[in-house]
Amino acid sequence: MSVFFNNTSPPSLIFFLTGVPGLEAAHAWISIPFCCLYITALSGNGIILFVIITEPSLHEPMYYFLSMLSSTDLGLCVSTLFTVLGIFWLNAREISFNACLTQMFFIHLFTFMESSVLLAMAFDRFVAISNPLRYATILTHSRITQIGVAIITRGTVILIPLVCLLKRLSFCHSRVLHHSYCFHPDVMKLSCSDTKINSALGLTAIISTAGVDSIFIFLSYLLIISSILSIASPKERKKAFSTCISHITAVAIFYIPLISLSFVHRFGKQAPPYMPTLIANVYLLIPPAMNPIIYSAKTKQIRKAILKVFHCKGVLI
Repeated sequence: MSVFFNNTSPPSLIFFLTGVPGLEAAHAWISIPFCCLYITALSGNGIILFVIITEPSLHEPMYYFLSMLSSTDLGLCVSTLFTVLGIFWLNAREISFNACLTQMFFIHLFTFMESSVLLAMAFDRFVAISNPLRYATILTHSRITQIGVAIITRGTVILIPLVCLLKRLSFCHSRVLHHSYCFHPDVMKLSCSDTKINSALGLTAIISTAGVDSIFIFLSYLLIISSILSIASPKERKKAFSTCISHITAVAIFYIPLISLSFVHRFGKQAPPYMPTLIANVYLLIPPAMNPIIYSAKTKQIRKAILKVFHCKGVLI
């Protein structure tokens, strides 16, 4: 059901979030897989962070970057947890304009940060494979800290203009958003003002973050493959490539839904109403839920550290 208002100043605006269109009666049942994904994402990334912090053998660049990835995944989950489950459990669809902007800022911030972290992890793999003897001197603790600060700063600087430009818009059409959380293109479409600048800046933001990062990740893997092929021993080649499998999988499950969602919002006007919702939820929850599983299954050191922690707890109990 659409909700219409007269032209209203932004501070007094109320938006209406959407669950799964056409399946409102089944929201309680639909919430079950969402709860499972949230629990998996929150507990999995929490465990990864805990074992990296507490296990001295994991105090290496590769695992510092993995802890950054887990932190961004936790942030992304927390940013959307209350509105998503609030809709499914309580039909709490209303969200104020300022609360919407705040949620949108953090969702996009953690998305841009995750893209940057994946690029940093690609650089880490490149250095580890192509120049292993200088690995520790190139990726020092101070340099990793600088990379972390740069990742946060980059996302914040890009997002501030997007948020400020939304505040100048007038909203006089339907206030019903197409997702269970606030997403920049979704909010922008509801304005009756000229949004050409907003649209151009939003597209520039996604291209200059995820777009540029994906290109550099691709180039990194071209160099990584070249380095692997130069290794004489087939066994060593296989071992070197196996260290990249987890990262390649994480890149795929992050970028494919993100690119699909951006295309649906900008070019998929004829798409079924459930399509943006489906892709948005995949983009929102699958990477945070899958990343801990991927790294736990594919990284022997992480798996051993997790087993060690649980074994120690079992002994204490």
